[in-house]
Parts: sequence; C-alpha cells; structure tokens
Amino acid sequence: MQNIPHIPVLYREIVDAFSDIKDGIVIDCTLGYGGHSSMILENNPNIKLIGIDQDQTAIDFSSKRLEEFGDRVEIRKGRFSQVIKEILQEVDAKEIKGVLADIGVSSLQLDQKDRGFSYESDNLDMRMDKDAPLSAADVVNSYSQSELERILLEYGELRNYKKIASEIIKNRPFTSAKELSEALKPHMPKGKKIHPATLLMQAIRIEVNDELGELKSLLQSIKEARLPEAKIGIISFHSLEDRIVKKEFASWAKSCICPSEAFRCECGNNHQLGKVLSKKPITAQSDELKENARSRSAKLRLFQMDI
Repeated sequence: MQNIPHIPVLYREIVDAFSDIKDGIVIDCTLGYGGHSSMILENNPNIKLIGIDQDQTAIDFSSKRLEEFGDRVEIRKGRFSQVIKEILQEVDAKEIKGVLADIGVSSLQLDQKDRGFSYESDNLDMRMDKDAPLSAADVVNSYSQSELERILLEYGELRNYKKIASEIIKNRPFTSAKELSEALKPHMPKGKKIHPATLLMQAIRIEVNDELGELKSLLQSIKEARLPEAKIGIISFHSLEDRIVKKEFASWAKSCICPSEAFRCECGNNHQLGKVLSKKPITAQSDELKENARSRSAKLRLFQMDI
C-alpha cells in the first residue's frame, strides 16, 4: 500500500462546496482512501464525519489516515445505499448538514491488479466488496447471450452489443481481464481517447456492483429523509450516472409534481425540497486535468436542501 494516497478528484471544488458548513454531520458515502474526508475535516473544524465504504482495504487505510481527527470520525462498512438508511434512522435529520458521494471505482482499486478492475489485470473480479457473491468472472462466463446484451447496451452503450456478447460466449471461459480485453479489442469502438476496452469493462463492473441501483437507492433515501439544511454533492464519471443525478436533482427542485397534461395544479404545489446549485456539472480545472487523468470525466452536481 502506498504511504501517500492519490489526490481525490475535484478536491478544491469539494472543499469549497462544503466550506459553509459550520457544525453538524457530513456523510461521505464513498470514503475510499479518505482524501475528500480529510480535506473536509481540516477545513471544517467543528463538524463530525461519518464515512462509508464496502472495501475493507480502503477502510483499514482510511482508519489510520483519519486517526488524527479522533472522535470526529466514524467509519462504517457496507454498501452506502444500505448504511445511509441505518444512519438516517439513528441521527436527527437536522444534524446532517452534508452528504457526499464519489461514484465509481477508485484510482487505487484500478491500480491494484489483483482486484481485476483494470483491462491489464491478470484477474477477473471487479468486486468493490471482496466478500460479495457476484464477480466479473461469473458475469462473463455464466451470463446468457441476452443477459450479456442487456448490460453491454444499457451500461456500456455499445452499438454492436450483440456481436460483442456473441464473441464473449464463443471464446469463454475467460480467466483474466487482460485476456478478455485482448480477445474483444477488434470489436470495440475505435478512434476514442479512451482504451478500446473501457466501455466493456465499465458495463461489467456496473453489473457486478449494481452501481446504478446503488446510486438510485442513495438518492431515494436522501429524498425520503427530508434533510432540512443538507448540501448534497454527487461526483459521477460517466453519462449514465450523471443523467440519473441531473434528473433526480431537477425533480427535487420542482414545487408542482402534477402531470404535464393536468389542467390545473392539484398536488398542493409544495413539494420543492430545495434548489439545484449547479445547472451545469462542475468539472476539473486545467491544472488538475494535467495532474490527474481520472479527473477528465469527473462531474460534480450540487443540491441545497431547504425544507
């Protein structure tokens, strides 16, 4: 494990977004290696932070990294969609002043070849929680043609999803991500800046970790909790996630939720939860783009609850 962890994406933007929180609790739904959390704790000396992660390696690392903040930090293991529900049952909604989620796989998970996230990996795993039952090998080697087509189309947005699914079935079993990406490289989109296998790996990873389902569940839990003053920040890394966040935030900002064909408002016109703080996603500045390639696709959307 590296002694000095990577700098988290959009670090200045996150610190700035949460800088006006003077007290209460901030929940970091994707603790990772504690980058965002440590910066928020340093910049907001009177807040407590609850960090959530399903990766025990990340939890072990962050527990040591955040030791200096003492009892201001609490770390919980599990899927954030479930753990946040538990937290919201235990804590007064008025105490929660911020919720942050950095959706997707971390840089250090990508760098650990044995985790199977990278297309150069000798493994085929991709589980964010090593104890989870479903792995990338299960998906690739046991899913039917129609199941593979579904994830390649929905999660990879690959136009030739039927051909790719057929090639997977014809050439399996696969034992490594490297073997899979090399076998399917001729059938991947060409001419993009990203590696040809990126969308394939993305589709499989989303399926393994139910990433979109987790995001939707998180947003639903926040909505139902009706946090009166919380600032919500979601960082996404591809269009599927960003569309979900954009659509949900827009719905939270609506006061009237009557069908568009309704002749007049009958819902009470009092459903607005707050306001969208970033009509366009916030992206990395030029110096960060040079220092951290992962920040190229990072998009931050912010919502201020005001109930």
